[in-house]
Amino acid sequence: MSELRINSVVQDKSFLFAQLVIRFCLNLKDQKHYELSGQLIRSGTSIGANIREAQRAESKKDFKHKLRIALKEADETKYWLELIHSEITAVDKTIFELNEEIVKLLVAIIKNTQD
Repeated sequence: MSELRINSVVQDKSFLFAQLVIRFCLNLKDQKHYELSGQLIRSGTSIGANIREAQRAESKKDFKHKLRIALKEADETKYWLELIHSEITAVDKTIFELNEEIVKLLVAIIKNTQD
């Protein structure tokens, strides 16, 4: 099977998003919110890791499966961001907006990938 390609925009945005999440989590750790920081960093960095993993998918089915995992991680990340924003500290709206952009891109790629 020829290598499936992902829009480089979603790769770039997910990498930037992971960087922002890491920086934000370092601040959470400084505030002694270790558990929430750990949850957020795992889900927030997993998005891009799964997108990258999809590049080496063994089939179109595997490709879409890995992107669906990335989408689930993006949704989980949004949950942690909303919880932290409501209970702990303000989250910059840029992080929320970038998360939403990634979700939209992933949905579009998944829908447009023929089985």
